[in-house]
Amino acid sequence: MTPEKIRLLQFVTSFQIGGTERQVVLLGRNLDRRSFDLHLACLNRSGPFRDGVEGLGIPLVDYPIPSLHSFEAVRKCARFASYVRRHEIEIVHTYGLYPNLFAIPPARLARAPVIVSSIRDTGEWLTPMQKRVQRVVCRLADHVLVNAKAVVGRLVAEGYDAGRITVIENGVDLSRFAGRGDRGALRRELGLAPGTPLVAVICRMHNNLEGVDLKGVRFFLEAAAILARRFESVRFLIVGDGPQRGDMERLAMDLGLQNRVVFTGFRLDIPEILSEISVAVSPSLAEAISNSVVEAMAAGVPVVATRVGGNPEAIEDGQSGIIVPARDAEALARPIARLLEDPALASRMGEAARRRVAERFSMESMINATERVYRSLAEEARSRAGRRNTPRRQRSFPASQDPRTISMD
Repeated sequence: MTPEKIRLLQFVTSFQIGGTERQVVLLGRNLDRRSFDLHLACLNRSGPFRDGVEGLGIPLVDYPIPSLHSFEAVRKCARFASYVRRHEIEIVHTYGLYPNLFAIPPARLARAPVIVSSIRDTGEWLTPMQKRVQRVVCRLADHVLVNAKAVVGRLVAEGYDAGRITVIENGVDLSRFAGRGDRGALRRELGLAPGTPLVAVICRMHNNLEGVDLKGVRFFLEAAAILARRFESVRFLIVGDGPQRGDMERLAMDLGLQNRVVFTGFRLDIPEILSEISVAVSPSLAEAISNSVVEAMAAGVPVVATRVGGNPEAIEDGQSGIIVPARDAEALARPIARLLEDPALASRMGEAARRRVAERFSMESMINATERVYRSLAEEARSRAGRRNTPRRQRSFPASQDPRTISMD
């Protein structure tokens, strides 16, 4: 007899470009449809990933609200609870602060058998109040998924139950990053000479609520100013957009880098860009597992990253990349210079990085691990429901015959 499909709903903020959104899209495309009946929900249907998600034919419902404190939010929470009951959703899986706060309480009120929350940051983006509220709400969840051991350490320190936390590291589709080598298209687009060395940061430029540039772009630009005096032909790319782009462009001007730094803006062709990059840099002040780091490694690009969050979990320092202290432009510049001066070292490090991703961060590993968690939690919930629905006289066994205690050895 074929087991009944597990009815699963994943809830995200939106479909903007981001590490969490990319992982949800990967799951949506590759989750085993024979085992899972997948639904998607969001607070905002906007973003470049939306068209691809809508093309999958997966039910998608949105709950736009002006704020979590509004009457409209209460009304939409009731609507979400109704959706969970009507479609008999077995697992509600929420991703990130706002989906956690919005969807977990109504999912519990709707008696969803399993609630899973995802926390994929080390907390630097959140206020102390946001951390406290999320901790209270996540006590209503059955399980918490995180993408780095660094996140586990933060949550346990804040009072989360370590026994209900599972680490599933980010996955990347290696086939998207198979092409290495200088194809030249990016340099032609930017008006650069063939073979121009390119050093790049790929990130979204925005500050946290306290105004701190947690992506560390400022330190990258300061490092670029140091390197520009030594390497006349090197160009520096900042790939991405965001509210702080104007500030970073002004800083580049102040540092005299107006002819050396290119702000490419938002791009979807990241694999093609990475195929031409000489060194990828992650100057971040806070990360869990960085998608941009793992994708650069998958493309065989040597990476220089700061010693924060999950970066040391992704990179074997000195083998598949180089780890440096955060907030130190000179420390950032030194290994970049080393890799630019030693192409053989850069090539060896890039090859080691790609092997590292294939062994530990493959899309298949992430999907299989997530499916195992879903199946385990769903089976446990179905078992509990079955015991509740079975008359007591049919559930009484002598201790020696109880099917839960019989050894299979």
